[in-house]
Amino acid sequence: MKKLIVILFLTVAIMGCDNSTEPITGNKVLFLKVDYKTNTFEGGKELAFAKDTETFTITNVYDPPGDLGSVKLMYSELNDTLFSGTIIWMGKGEMTYPKDLLPADQFQAVVTTDYVTPSAGFENVFNPYEGTYDYDKVWSSVQSLVKVRQYLKSNPNATVKLFLYQPSVGMGNPADWDWILFLKS
Repeated sequence: MKKLIVILFLTVAIMGCDNSTEPITGNKVLFLKVDYKTNTFEGGKELAFAKDTETFTITNVYDPPGDLGSVKLMYSELNDTLFSGTIIWMGKGEMTYPKDLLPADQFQAVVTTDYVTPSAGFENVFNPYEGTYDYDKVWSSVQSLVKVRQYLKSNPNATVKLFLYQPSVGMGNPADWDWILFLKS
């Protein structure tokens, strides 16, 4: 009987454990990568910045691919890079910044059945090939991550910013494409 009580107590303790209450300090941006075709979370990185800002605007520097192109996303208020990648016509470019993303299994998920969404919604910050997407499918793969919930609590009125990185165009392969999401603390 004691073993059963201990097992029940541990199960309740683990299920009730929500690390998403830890505050995010400083000016940080959570960078997340999600596969375009499967909506599988692939990894991410927390970017830290020395100066804080009230607003968070992302602008793009786009060089359309003739043969080789690129896209760079900038944290406008700080003139700092958030993302950089090449785009190759009839080939495949690559993400050049940030490097060394943590794999998905390094991100802890909460053990809960609730579903959280950003109260201010989503903003597509770069889409050169106009299209409409169901961002909820993308969001579903990251909404249970502890880090995501910490960022939402830290900045509850923030808009989640995202874009579709297409490193292969022309006869591009959607299996090469990724959604990139940004959450600011």
